[in-house]
Order: sequence, then structure tokens, then C-alpha cells
Amino acid sequence: MSDTAVNVQAMIVPKPEFVQDVEREMLAMVQASRQEEGCLKYDLLKEEAEGGVRYHVQERYRDMTAVQAHRDSEHYKAYRAKAGDWFAAAPVVVVLKDVDVRQA
Repeated sequence: MSDTAVNVQAMIVPKPEFVQDVEREMLAMVQASRQEEGCLKYDLLKEEAEGGVRYHVQERYRDMTAVQAHRDSEHYKAYRAKAGDWFAAAPVVVVLKDVDVRQA
């Protein structure tokens, strides 16, 4: 595993009838994920458009080991098991490595 910081961006499109459920559960994920040792950033953003609501998650981890620890966490597994039928489409997840990133 690399010791380079890793960014994960995810886009989640809930079915209209599950928007509130997804947001509630994602807010719980934000709180739990921010407590993970290797999590440097875990932000939830909401896009409202004519076609409905989309959630964007911007994550940053110390390294790929921390990403895997997140994926193995109980809160992540519980969320995925609960939310599977709530999505209009499979979440789009992109893993990105830093090239030129300004640190806040």
C-alpha cells in the first residue's frame, strides 16, 4: 500500500422517495467516518437540480490502508446494507491521487 494521501469522490443519486433517508444516513456516515484514524476529510454536499437530488461525498485519507479501513468499518458496511435499494443508480466512486493539491 502507498503512503500517499488518497482522495475519494462519490456521487450518490437516491430515488426520490428515499432522499430524506439517504441524507439522514449519510450524515451519520459523515460523523462516524470523521472519527476514523486515517480519515483526513469527509464532506457531504448536496446538488439540487431539475432531475432530482444528487449527493457528492469528498473524502481524503492518509493512505490506501486508511481507505480500506473505512471500507471495512462497521458503519460503512451497515450503511451499504441498509441503503442498497435507495439508489436510482449505483454510486459512482472515483479514487484520485494528489498531483498538485494545496493543503488547507
